[in-house]
Amino acid sequence: MAEYYLGIDLGGTNIAVGLVDQSHNMLAKMSTPTLAERTSEAIIADIAAVSLRLLKEKGLDPRDVQAAGIAAPGIADGRTGMVMYSCNLPFRKTPICAMLAEQMGIPRVYLDNDANAAAWGEAVAGAAKGTADSVMITLGTGVGGGIIINHRIISGFNAAGGELGHIVIEQGGRPCACGRRGCWETYSSATGLVNLTREKIEECRRIGRKSLMIEMLAADGKVSGRTSFNAMREGDEAAREVVDTYIHYLACGLTNIINIFQPEVISLGGGVSNERENLLNPLLPIIQKEQYGGGVVPQTQLRIAQLGNDAGIIGAALLGMQG
Repeated sequence: MAEYYLGIDLGGTNIAVGLVDQSHNMLAKMSTPTLAERTSEAIIADIAAVSLRLLKEKGLDPRDVQAAGIAAPGIADGRTGMVMYSCNLPFRKTPICAMLAEQMGIPRVYLDNDANAAAWGEAVAGAAKGTADSVMITLGTGVGGGIIINHRIISGFNAAGGELGHIVIEQGGRPCACGRRGCWETYSSATGLVNLTREKIEECRRIGRKSLMIEMLAADGKVSGRTSFNAMREGDEAAREVVDTYIHYLACGLTNIINIFQPEVISLGGGVSNERENLLNPLLPIIQKEQYGGGVVPQTQLRIAQLGNDAGIIGAALLGMQG
């Protein structure tokens, strides 16, 4: 008999719900706007409504669902089933699991932080499938992190752990939104890459150095995370300097993570990971040289995440399967 799991990815803009089977395949998805300015009760009612609508569309009812899981931004405590705090949503010690269990009629409802859920999805069904110890790093607006050790998500005694983007790699460096300076995410996020690119463009203009990045900015009207990589592929030396600097910072943080956790796999997700081999090929020799162990012990594998935007939904659906 088929088993079904419901995964809910609660974002600041959209609520995405997915139906997942026992083989970790996504069978169907549905979404609705979050409308984050509303109360937590109204948002939770919409989560229940869109979830039940998806089940009905697939000819199922809540009794057919083994468990549901929620991937939520902020401090999401899976032990209490409460979203303790979310900066972009009106959740403050909100018992979301209990509320959804009652409204959806699904007794088993699990919860974790969205980055942790995505890491769990990659561990169970994606790039780190088959491993017990893995880390996922998301290179997006910030740097997100999720840590899996011995088939379990590690988030500290207070559910606030795993904020890997906020390890400092440049003492006294760039200011970070968290209040520290020199955080890894200020250098290795897509935002950090954009900032490095802008600075190089300004430098080239100031000294009269030619660069394709200047032409790309004029054509596109903005700098993106792709600007430096695209110009580098066209042979632009200034762009190569930007990419080399970015790779240097990214490798520093990744090596720190390897030396702390020694995971079997680190999977890289987020927009910058779309560079794939252009990202992995220069990273690997730096990490292999700098990580502890001298090449004597087996080394961490670096992979591109496989599940894309579905990682959070699949991971949330399968939260109850932790070892």
